[in-house]
Amino acid sequence: MKYRKIIKTGEEISILGFGCMRFPQKDGQIDEEKAAKQLKHAIDNGVNYLDTAKPYHGGKSEPFVGKFLKENNLRDKVFLATKLSSWYIKEDYSMQDHFDQQLKELQTDYIDYYLVHALSRNSWDKMKSFGVLEFLDKLLAEGKIKNAGFSFHGNIEVFKEIIDAYDWKFCQIQFNILDEKYQAGIEGYHYAVDRNISVIAMEPLRGGKLAVEPPESVKKLYKDTGKDWTPVEWALRWVWNFPGIFTLLSGMTEDEHLYENLRIADNAEINSLTVDDLSTIKKVADTYKNLQQVGCTGCMYCLPCPYGVSIPSCFEHLNSKFLYNDDKYYKFYKMFVGDRGKASNCVECGECVPRCPHGINIPEELKKVVAEFDSRPDWEEK
Repeated sequence: MKYRKIIKTGEEISILGFGCMRFPQKDGQIDEEKAAKQLKHAIDNGVNYLDTAKPYHGGKSEPFVGKFLKENNLRDKVFLATKLSSWYIKEDYSMQDHFDQQLKELQTDYIDYYLVHALSRNSWDKMKSFGVLEFLDKLLAEGKIKNAGFSFHGNIEVFKEIIDAYDWKFCQIQFNILDEKYQAGIEGYHYAVDRNISVIAMEPLRGGKLAVEPPESVKKLYKDTGKDWTPVEWALRWVWNFPGIFTLLSGMTEDEHLYENLRIADNAEINSLTVDDLSTIKKVADTYKNLQQVGCTGCMYCLPCPYGVSIPSCFEHLNSKFLYNDDKYYKFYKMFVGDRGKASNCVECGECVPRCPHGINIPEELKKVVAEFDSRPDWEEK
């Protein structure tokens, strides 16, 4: 495992961080036995950064992580990161209440890396009105948190405003080969690093979309390089090529995901990609962008839908149909989404829209699914 230093503190963090949003599941709940084995294997192989949050796995991620660390006596072996989620904060439920509950569920006295969660224009304004910066100062002075940062899902102008508003030690942005100009993007990366703020990359595989078997046009681009890297390796090496990225977060649901990521992390270097490598990645990104219909990463923040629409699954099957030019994804949509979760159940109530960290106008985009799948004359055929 390779490590990089936080610019302002010098702490050495593994370049691969364990994202605790996509643990393996069993019967709709975290498969604790499997997830614990994965966490233990990751830590034994040098991973020292765990990232969780209250909303993950319906509120079950933090309690599971806390239980795992305590039972295995590993709390002092890792840097633990969690988040202050703005959508929970109300007049009758304060930031202090939120934080105290997190310490209890994580079974710890302090948080190493504490982030104000998923900031955008509205959430930033809301959290400022609640005095979030003063609250962070208080937690730092009390030793309850060691480092203050934020995660981000807004536009570049808001990102710069937030960066300039506080003495942040780090920030977390969506950063992958498809999102160079999306949200904070590369411009935001440089804006942070130029101010000595270290950057965490989230969604390096864009919700796993860059990990599945690519369309033939992308396969050919990779094959023509003569390198035997997998699509995952291409995507992760691109992120690790940036010196200001001190870690990237990967949700490693399957054991094979973990093993592959560990292997790649052992070989990834800063500024190691050639001009030809970067040119290939640019062509791959352009190909994906031309084929993909909706920029959903499957984070599931939009759920539950009050009308039962399986929003991420709707978008996943639509994107897959166009990425692979294969009508079988219509059959998969009927099978796995079905009448109960289909896009045409959307009544455009709009509850999902403010919850989407990517700013997707979900009701409008679901109309694409309706047009492509739900409106087909053979929908009722089984």
